[in-house]
Amino acid sequence: MQAAIAEAQAGFSEGGIPIGSVLVHRGAILGRGHNRRVQQGSAILHAEMDALENAGRQAARVYRESVLYTTLSSCAMCSGAILLYGIPRVVIGENHTFMGEEDLLRSRGVVVEVVQAPDCISLMRQFIAMSPALWNEDIGQTAVE
Repeated sequence: MQAAIAEAQAGFSEGGIPIGSVLVHRGAILGRGHNRRVQQGSAILHAEMDALENAGRQAARVYRESVLYTTLSSCAMCSGAILLYGIPRVVIGENHTFMGEEDLLRSRGVVVEVVQAPDCISLMRQFIAMSPALWNEDIGQTAVE
């Protein structure tokens, strides 16, 4: 989780949305990433997608033996990628600031562990307070006027 938090902090320092993720296979990080929607003008580069992209193409068995760590509960798009690649376990830093598709993942057999890491919660709360419109854009909601 510490590597995912470091990714989230990197995204924040770049002016982006502070969410980080790492894909781990047998104790080794295959790919790491953070939300780069702002930095790259991307519609899809959430942290989980960035970590999967940076892991490169892997054999199906590698995904089935991996754990995805993410600092924030995964949205529908990222949860779909988790299911598509058969990643069996997801460790989530926090779901206080956003509740993603945890029930969907569990219903499809994914082991979901939420750790409620104080670093993850405080970083997201700080970001949301500073940039509510950007946060609402990222999660597909309109800002409250």
